Amino acid sequence: MALAPRLELRQGQALVMTPQLQQAIKLLQLSNLELADYVEQELERNPLLEASAAEPEPERPTAERESDFEAPVSTETALTLSEDGPLPGRDGDLDTDYDNVYADESRSDAANDAAAIAPGPQGSDWQNVKSGGGGANDGEFSFESMLTREATLAEHLTEQLHMAIKEPRARMIGAFLIDQVNEAGYIPVDMSEVADRMGAETAEVEAVLKVLQTFEPSGVCARNLKECLAIQLAERDRLDPAMQVFLDHLELFARRDFDLLMKLCGADREDIASMIDDIRTCNPKPGLAFGGEPVVPVIPDVFVRARPDGGWAIELNSETLPRVLVNQQYYSEVSKLSADPKAKAYLSECLNNANWLVKSLDQRARTILKVASEIVRQQDGFLVHGIQHLKPLNLRTVADAISMHESTVSRVTANKYIATPRGIFEMKYFFTSSINATEGGEAHSAEAVRHRIKDLIDAENCDAVLSDDNIVDILKGSGIDIARRTVAKYREALNIPSSVQRRREKKAYA
Repeated sequence: MALAPRLELRQGQALVMTPQLQQAIKLLQLSNLELADYVEQELERNPLLEASAAEPEPERPTAERESDFEAPVSTETALTLSEDGPLPGRDGDLDTDYDNVYADESRSDAANDAAAIAPGPQGSDWQNVKSGGGGANDGEFSFESMLTREATLAEHLTEQLHMAIKEPRARMIGAFLIDQVNEAGYIPVDMSEVADRMGAETAEVEAVLKVLQTFEPSGVCARNLKECLAIQLAERDRLDPAMQVFLDHLELFARRDFDLLMKLCGADREDIASMIDDIRTCNPKPGLAFGGEPVVPVIPDVFVRARPDGGWAIELNSETLPRVLVNQQYYSEVSKLSADPKAKAYLSECLNNANWLVKSLDQRARTILKVASEIVRQQDGFLVHGIQHLKPLNLRTVADAISMHESTVSRVTANKYIATPRGIFEMKYFFTSSINATEGGEAHSAEAVRHRIKDLIDAENCDAVLSDDNIVDILKGSGIDIARRTVAKYREALNIPSSVQRRREKKAYA
């Protein structure tokens, strides 16, 4: 067989993930905070991108005017669940290339003019501070008034250390011990090891530790939970011998073995119940009040509001959506003045990336709104009647209803929150597994069943504590076909002890 060069023509199909399409898919699964950080990085990297400084309209939080180069555009849709109303347009589907979606779009001159005259910082905040407007120092500028960080636990303890201990050697030991305090307020190190490292006697280190344990917050600098509780109880004059024995056997309290606790403490049920109440008023992690990162509140991506006609209005939270513009005028001016081919190629790339980012942000907003609308349609019973009417729902059901791929719906619902009249929920909360109904009825949501189990246990009394088998019988009588091991799994997930432990606890308080 002779070997010779030859030309062949072959036809085939292949899925190519361009960098732009990868970017669009990545934007879908970002949370609102992550998206804001990503856009900030793009604004710094791309000279043709500008942050939109458009002022919001006073009557509603979303913008009405649209621009070919401003993202996102209209962010509200109304969904009437009493009839088959249309969903948002299918141009929000990411299962196709953007060339098909935006091929007929043209750039408006109005958007170019808006980008060219985008206002910059006016310095009004600084002038207001200097003139005393809104200040608390009689018109004088003060850096102290701008401090927002709270003191950390180490700083709080160090401040008390300087006031409580004057001797330099003891103060040095105290500073070392404070460095060992963890976030919960404990010192999880052996005092003999500290003594070896500091070149001191163990008794000297423990003496300094005793001083630190008098600091605020109460219970701080303890070496374990028992010592932490003992410090707090001693300050309240509740650390009697019986309480000390109780603390020595906290594992019995965890197991709800109150009969053995009564025997060891030499106390009756009323005394044990009183000691339990005292312990529950203590803080097992006193250090958490200091030095932690500020708690970031959950900011919803979608708002759901009831409409007068009985339907639901689904609206994107425009405050969490970055708004960017493409400065076409700047691109035109720089392109005309530059004769360097590399510079022109760079500007062309920046323009393409900027346009794609704007379209991707708009696409992301439309896709989130589309998925949220279908979730509200599916879970109308939950919004109207509560968790007992939460339906089983999976990603495929939503994906098929809105003609999207299942993976797209999964990315959209990741790290996204929806504000409803019943509270703020993660979008994935509405996707729950199903539990079969008896006699072939409609399936039940696992979340609704967990809620039903919790209600049954909350309503029980000490004379009729429900076992897992009893709960199974009650649920089957309500048309829920569930196994005993499933009840036990849901109960443990709710941090509810077994029936034996609950019976012991209820008898102790009886």
